[in-house]
Amino acid sequence: MLGFLKEPVVVTVEINMNVMVLTLMGLISRLWGLSYPRAVVFDEVYYGQFVSLYMKRIFFVDDSGPPFGHMLLALGGYLGGFDGNFLWNRIGAEYSMNVPVWSLRLLPALAGALCVPLAYQILVELQFSHCAALGAALLILLENSLITQSRFMLLESILIFFILLAVLSYLKFYNLQKHSSFSGSWWFWLLLTGVACSCAVGVKYMGLFTYILLLAIAGLHFWHVIGDQNLSNVSLMCHFLARGLALIIIPVAMYVSFFYVHLTLLYRSGPHDQIMTSAFQASLEGGLARITQGQPLEVAYGSQITLRNVLGKPMQCWLHSHTNTYPIRYENGRGSSHQQQVTCYPFKDVNNWWIVKDPGMQQLVVSNPPRPVRHGHIVQLVHGITTRYLNTHDVAAPLSPHSQEVSCYIDYNISMPAQNLWRVEIVNRESDTDVWKTILSEVRFVHVNTSAVLKASGFTGASLPEWGYRQLEVVGEKLSKGYHQSMVWNVEEHRYGKSLEQKEREVELHSPTQMDISKNLSFMAKFTELQWKILTLKNEDTEHKYSSSALDWVTMDTNIAYWLHPTSSAQIHLLGNVVTWASANAAALLYMCLSLWYLIRRRRKIYDIPEDAWQLWVSAGGICVGGWAVNYLPFFGMEKTLFLYHYLPALTFQILLIPIVLQHISDHLCRSVLLKSMFTALIVAWFSSVYFVYCTFSPVTYGEPSLSVTELKDLRWKDTWNILIRKQ
Repeated sequence: MLGFLKEPVVVTVEINMNVMVLTLMGLISRLWGLSYPRAVVFDEVYYGQFVSLYMKRIFFVDDSGPPFGHMLLALGGYLGGFDGNFLWNRIGAEYSMNVPVWSLRLLPALAGALCVPLAYQILVELQFSHCAALGAALLILLENSLITQSRFMLLESILIFFILLAVLSYLKFYNLQKHSSFSGSWWFWLLLTGVACSCAVGVKYMGLFTYILLLAIAGLHFWHVIGDQNLSNVSLMCHFLARGLALIIIPVAMYVSFFYVHLTLLYRSGPHDQIMTSAFQASLEGGLARITQGQPLEVAYGSQITLRNVLGKPMQCWLHSHTNTYPIRYENGRGSSHQQQVTCYPFKDVNNWWIVKDPGMQQLVVSNPPRPVRHGHIVQLVHGITTRYLNTHDVAAPLSPHSQEVSCYIDYNISMPAQNLWRVEIVNRESDTDVWKTILSEVRFVHVNTSAVLKASGFTGASLPEWGYRQLEVVGEKLSKGYHQSMVWNVEEHRYGKSLEQKEREVELHSPTQMDISKNLSFMAKFTELQWKILTLKNEDTEHKYSSSALDWVTMDTNIAYWLHPTSSAQIHLLGNVVTWASANAAALLYMCLSLWYLIRRRRKIYDIPEDAWQLWVSAGGICVGGWAVNYLPFFGMEKTLFLYHYLPALTFQILLIPIVLQHISDHLCRSVLLKSMFTALIVAWFSSVYFVYCTFSPVTYGEPSLSVTELKDLRWKDTWNILIRKQ
């Protein structure tokens, strides 16, 4: 029974020395002198703020993309013991001693280093020679722009790593498909494809481009599987479900999980809360939660409330009134009602308080038991301090003449009766009998007499003149003009009114509430809101000194100065290897020309290359040219500030194409031994020039050694490059 113990247990391990050496070289090129410079480099000033907020558990929103990449950068800070205390306000600022610079830059550098062996293995899986695969890896290794981008606290190297990992995993899965479907290795690489795609999208939405490409390729391959007559219907269904699980369900679940971790970590209130809804803000520790904790949940007749506009643009604001009236005539000669002004005010103020009144009763206090207001109920809104009723009528608004003026009614004893009845419509109701709830309910106020909807029109950025204290305009908008979030309000602060006398009521309005009712949002509600904010929140895109257009990238007509030493001429630039970039463009052009030539010839039944070589050529193009196209062409339709580093994922795919085209020329177009020898000699000379350019630009890739003015001028190979030269 124990006979197996008579023989030694032997474990055989195969080590690919090419991969090991390439990994070591990648680590050396990316990790060498990683803490230099010990100063904020370019976009570290941007990402560093988020790392500090993670360390302090303070909530933030970054409209540039999902949180996974930020969390990886924060992980580096956590491992280095960073406490988050650093003021990220200036590029070039020296890091204080509490900032673990090496640790913060470690993960991007590791990701950049691992891209080198990944490039090698991708070409091996595409069935190209080890020599071609080695060439691709060395080109990635010696690409100055990729080195620069991976040595700092930036996200592009992490994005490229997950993109290449997804491509490699899918290729390994596809190659196993032919002879070992549903094996352990088959499942591993299929699942890793989905995981890597999800991580790429989680780092930056640019990862979505490669994810879509791989889904399209997987769909095409599955179409071929359907045509396999040797597979039963059950087997086909299993193949379909496996791909659906690994490539769609798991990536989506992982993407949502990134937000779960993000929201779990960031539980404290911070400077970005104000763009979120009141319910979201109240779920965070501190901030609004301190104000709203213990408020009554159900709005009742007699409730004292503040109403926040849900849109929150151009800034959060609350329904507000004050004793001042609209001018009798505006600057353009139009007349007004001369009633009390109603505005949307971007600060908390006692004049933001309103009382919900039952039109059939005079009392302004909550009865016992409270009578809750439900969807469809008619109410009057009484301004707490002035006790005037919210009103609108057929008078043009001051800034929006096609909308109705909203005011608090003053009885001037003229033929303009009060029109102060409003119907409460709960927009996010589950049934038509829903109760109006504090924070949770999003409500619309429809004017009974005119069917106009209470709306904050200041979302366009226009504010009232001096007579309106530059506050935002509130109007009555006809429903026929369509629905907009600026028509929706929610109760943020709430108390049950108890004071019968006005002076006592004013004191009550200034005092905090002390009732104990919890209003927690579910994770999915918070995820949905945060995701929507990320997708729709747009910061004002300003022209940056180093911004560029997508057309500038292909020929590298632009660069970015990342850092300049405060006293010497040492500097770091995002500049690519000129020979590699030119060769990548030539390879892409040659690939498309040769493909067109082969297609035309094949249409004429002329086959210049064997069928297996043709299939290899097409599949390689689908990955490399397709990867370049999907990661580059979408930028022509984007309305955002663009920089050279946005091109790096597309460039990586283009670089992989260079050895593919070179091997194809050597194998199929160089028909004689002499031509092959000459072509090999040209490749050696060409690669030597790649290495020469890498060495030439290394001082501005690594930031040392410091170069003289003459040497810096010699590096300006293009007039459009901005090499920094200090005035003598």
